Amino acid sequence: MSGSLEVRQFLVRHEGADTGTPALTAGVPAQRTSQADSHRVSNDQVRRARLAVANGAVGVEDCVQLLDMLGLMLDDDGRAPIQR
Repeated sequence: MSGSLEVRQFLVRHEGADTGTPALTAGVPAQRTSQADSHRVSNDQVRRARLAVANGAVGVEDCVQLLDMLGLMLDDDGRAPIQR
């Protein structure tokens, strides 16, 4: 996919995250322990979702549109709408 590097560079510029592949296979997330935690989306889940979208996007514009539709675009505080 020719747009992958371009999409990863876009994510690094707009999120400042390391987009290396070891993070994708970092392991299984810990089980949530309380009812309050069961509906909360962690920063790691958002980061992984963003990387999955970027991996499947055709280009930067496609990635931006998909991230926005899924509520994964970060606001000024660095939080995604899906986390509110």
